[in-house]
Amino acid sequence: MAKLFSFGFWNALAGIILRNRAVIFLTIIGITIFLGFQWKNMRFSHSEANLLPDDHIVNIKYQEFLEKFGEEGNLIVMAIKDSTLFTPEKLKAWNNFNNSFKAYKEIDLVISIGDLKTLKKEDNPARFELVPFIKDTSYTEKQVYRYKKELFNELPFYEGLVYSKKSNTIQSALYLKKDIVNTKIRKRFIIDILQPAVLAFEKQHNIDIKVSGMPYIRTLNSQSIMDEIQIFILAALLVTSIIFFFFFRSFRATFISMTAVIIGVMWAFGILGFLEYEITVLTAIIPPLVIVIGIPNCIFLINKYQQEIKKHGNKAKSLQRVITKVGNATLMTNVTTASGFATFALTESKLLKEFGIVASINIIALFILCLLVITIIYSYMPQPKERHLKHLGKEWIEKLMDWMENMVKTRRVTIYFSSIIILIVSIIGIYTIKVSGSLLEDMPKATGFYKDIEFFEEEFDGIMPLEIVIDTKRKQGVLKLPTLKRMEKLQEILEETPELSKPISIVNLVKYSKQAFYNGNPKYYQIPTSQERNFILPYAKSFESDANIMKSYIDSTGQYARITTFMKDVGTEEMERIEANLAPQLEKIFPKDRYDISFTGKALIFQKGTKYLVWNLTLSLGLAVILIALFMAWMFRSWKMIVISLIPNLLPLLMTAGLMGYLGVPIKPSTILVFSIAFGISVDDTIHFLAKYRQELKSNHWRIRKSVLASLRETGVSMFYTSTVLFFGFSVFMISSFGGTKALGGLVSTTLLFAMLANLLLLPSLLLSLERSIANKKTLKEPTLKIIPNDEELEGSKDEE
Repeated sequence: MAKLFSFGFWNALAGIILRNRAVIFLTIIGITIFLGFQWKNMRFSHSEANLLPDDHIVNIKYQEFLEKFGEEGNLIVMAIKDSTLFTPEKLKAWNNFNNSFKAYKEIDLVISIGDLKTLKKEDNPARFELVPFIKDTSYTEKQVYRYKKELFNELPFYEGLVYSKKSNTIQSALYLKKDIVNTKIRKRFIIDILQPAVLAFEKQHNIDIKVSGMPYIRTLNSQSIMDEIQIFILAALLVTSIIFFFFFRSFRATFISMTAVIIGVMWAFGILGFLEYEITVLTAIIPPLVIVIGIPNCIFLINKYQQEIKKHGNKAKSLQRVITKVGNATLMTNVTTASGFATFALTESKLLKEFGIVASINIIALFILCLLVITIIYSYMPQPKERHLKHLGKEWIEKLMDWMENMVKTRRVTIYFSSIIILIVSIIGIYTIKVSGSLLEDMPKATGFYKDIEFFEEEFDGIMPLEIVIDTKRKQGVLKLPTLKRMEKLQEILEETPELSKPISIVNLVKYSKQAFYNGNPKYYQIPTSQERNFILPYAKSFESDANIMKSYIDSTGQYARITTFMKDVGTEEMERIEANLAPQLEKIFPKDRYDISFTGKALIFQKGTKYLVWNLTLSLGLAVILIALFMAWMFRSWKMIVISLIPNLLPLLMTAGLMGYLGVPIKPSTILVFSIAFGISVDDTIHFLAKYRQELKSNHWRIRKSVLASLRETGVSMFYTSTVLFFGFSVFMISSFGGTKALGGLVSTTLLFAMLANLLLLPSLLLSLERSIANKKTLKEPTLKIIPNDEELEGSKDEE
């Protein structure tokens, strides 16, 4: 591996590239065409991202739940909060509207006012009949008034299912067929059928329909991701190209850079298709990420090329030095950045693993592209004119360099004092950070479907299903009277929990059976006594045969029961508090020796997954720090240099973490990702600086002060340019409607800005202050890594002059 970073290797590589430029360029075109054909394999994720590994206990329990009761996330709900609904014309239109969905093969079941059945006691023979709630479809005003009164006052069984007592809101339920819930058929139904039908009904009858449910939310959320990918790519290209042109004032340089990164974006999509990975909220940011990370590569390469042209005017020699000198350092920086992303692949989360693999592959591929495309295109183009090189001597850039040099030489105490203050303030802020496991927090707040989510949370206390599975440890144990009473007690506790909706289970059906036995009197909506027990099973079975409800809440053996409630969008800490409060009460109601109780459902999986993911991301960040520390150790063979190189990169991370605490930005998958990305990118500046510093040490016969200041002068401009591009490039993500993506953009931009200042001020200050112990010949031994020699060593000082 040492040969990969040696001068001989890069010198030989430069010759190969420049001698075979036509063949290499055609090869790049061929690879691009091949990866272009892989785009057909790209697909968007149709299911929620499961952040937990398949063998995690929470996932295992969820799979067991699905085997017993089937898919739980197939419910779409539509609601109307409008007093004019209970008029003959509108109620009839609403029922006809809901009935129209029964004609679609994607729908398994429709429940609305027009479909409701009531249990009716019949005497000859003694039985219960399920009869339609609305018998007469003439819809007179008198009948509609009676329907409204009976529904809200006499049918508590349907409270929370069909109506909300809070404000007389009416709700309909569309149950999708379970085998299409996680397929593109679901998306086509919602986008092409459901949404147009809802809009047409609203326009015709001047009624606002609220729509929600996990299939609906997932579909529109995925659609928002698709729409934003194009915006991000265009915005990233526009912003980075404008800033690039502002610095270089060259259409030629801007065009060449954009060509390289656009090919990189095409490769990114192609690699996603080739690996057949789904496009998720994480992998969706890789194409614009390629643009933002690719431009700094172009800046270092083009800046070096123009510096060489200005120095001696020899194009061939300039291109060779771009490859031999900057190519080496740029490879190191891209390897460290890719390593930061690659650590995600070591986690057990499929979502992170795929993101880490694709991102790291694209970063290395991007480096190769930038190096080859820039040098080959420049080799065919005329030599840059004087106007293309004017930016190298701009007055404001020189003043900036003078200011930084003066700070490092004369104001190091101020720099250290400021750093310590920032560190202390940041640590205080870190202690105020909270962890959030909200499924909805990062969703676009301005969209109609998010406003509908808020409506259902207010009216029906949540839309995210939370399931409680009760194992009675014996067949037909669920329908035993003691079990039903215990379940009723648990449901009362759940109903008293503000964050949970009114629960649904077989208990509701049994209570409704007793109400029907007493001629529909709502005061008898309760668990039957032991004397009335003989009536329960026949009623429940007849209800099952007509409404297919019983098997949804009891498994085929009668051993397992299911209680379904819906959660408001609470965070991880709130969820853990709810669990902690319920645990002792559950144990008291259901003794462990006779019952097993477990929580499951998509809401719980996401909550647990968030905590798991935060832990894994913390480990991956730690691993990235260790890998880069090892890289520095291999490069410099000095533990003090490892510490010095890490300080300017860890301090900005701590500063950003503190800022999150003060601003109330919680730790969640999108924000914890910031630290690994920012660290992997910010350390690039450190490597560029230290690589140049190492060269200057050898050239200046280990005179530290002169080497540090010379390194600051030469690399400072490129570091400032690249950091500025990165800052504005990542700021593009702040235009996102997704809270997580917006936070990612803002926090990474902030971290990289702090990292630039740390690498331009704190790093050289540390080198100067500790020069006697870290940078003399005795302690800084010749490393295995052979840093590329200076121009004098390469060609001799006489030739250089």
